[in-house]
Amino acid sequence: MNKLTRIGLIGAVITALCCFTPILVWILAGIGLDGVIAYLDPILLPLLGLFIALTIWGYTRQNKT
Repeated sequence: MNKLTRIGLIGAVITALCCFTPILVWILAGIGLDGVIAYLDPILLPLLGLFIALTIWGYTRQNKT
């Protein structure tokens, strides 16, 4: 597994946990940043797509070499 694939997978897992579970909401509420919660969806969903694309790109580059 090359570095791009590994970074993409780790980033996708962390971002998916923050998107689909209230982990990030709990953390932000715990440290007093409740106002930031409204801006999570426009940031996390494209970030998840970016990490999935990075994983696919790294995997295809790995298979070419």
